[in-house]
Amino acid sequence: MNTQKNSSMPWEDKPANEKGVIWRYSANPIIPRDLLSTSNSIFNSAVAPFGDGYAGVFRCDDTNRRMRLHAGFSRDGIHWNIEEDDIRLTGADPEVGTWIYGYDPRVVWIDDRYYVTWCNGYHGPTIGCAWTTDFKTFHQLENAFLPFNRNGVLFPRKINGNFAMLSRPSDNGHTPFGDIFYSESPDMKFWGRHRHVMSPAKFEDSAWQCTKIGAGPIPIKTPAGWLLIYHGVLASCNGFVYSFGSALLGLNEPWKVLARSGPYLLSPQKDYECMGDVPNVTFPCATLHDPATGRLAIYYGCADTVTSLAFGYIDEIVAFTKRTSIV
Repeated sequence: MNTQKNSSMPWEDKPANEKGVIWRYSANPIIPRDLLSTSNSIFNSAVAPFGDGYAGVFRCDDTNRRMRLHAGFSRDGIHWNIEEDDIRLTGADPEVGTWIYGYDPRVVWIDDRYYVTWCNGYHGPTIGCAWTTDFKTFHQLENAFLPFNRNGVLFPRKINGNFAMLSRPSDNGHTPFGDIFYSESPDMKFWGRHRHVMSPAKFEDSAWQCTKIGAGPIPIKTPAGWLLIYHGVLASCNGFVYSFGSALLGLNEPWKVLARSGPYLLSPQKDYECMGDVPNVTFPCATLHDPATGRLAIYYGCADTVTSLAFGYIDEIVAFTKRTSIV
């Protein structure tokens, strides 16, 4: 079952010399690429409170370089036991139930179960959906959208009585463009009421997010709006560079952007972020937060190879988003 008692969530106080709004865990990366006997890399993964600890769905590319999803469990959110066997989905219509690939999952508790979304292979990348209560049996639902789409991120509660999701329509390749859109569904099967949320920024306004953007972890409800951590991409002379920033979305109309950070929150600067299978990538997929203290822990993939943690305070990130907004 879900729990919001996160006083024991991962945390490390801000270093005295840290100038940023968020800061990296001093023991990064927390999950090495070879934690499993067959893993080439473990990154861009999702976690959530579960029982007395935490559970998650992890992207584990194997040594055949196939993109697989694995369940994992942790007492402290830092040291993870990830299942050697990949997740086997059940219950899907055979038309969509044949596994091709899966990557970059997100996990969220809504009502009475955990919902998992991921980039699912079905004649190209689209948004796969499933639910679980125990992170052992995963019940696959219909794909949310037609190909091509990525970065399907559910809101943690219903909007206008409907499930609500952010996504990033794309193409069948390594997309050189991308806007964030919003959609609603009454039943996690039929999706509509599509609304545009935001586009990449102008280069002169915020270059780190001028090529494409995509929703990251599950949005967090705050008095100022839904706090969205999202990634942005700069097409540099040395290839794509993935950083992440923050935005505030309307509570009842999440497709309306109230504020959006001009500077990034975090960009590839450490060796483990700059060197790996895909250099220069910091890609956030999950957060844990403690409402009592406002503490936030951000899980992010590094160079498409390993998983790391960063920390911050929600109210400080909200203030940063408003203060630096380019909206």
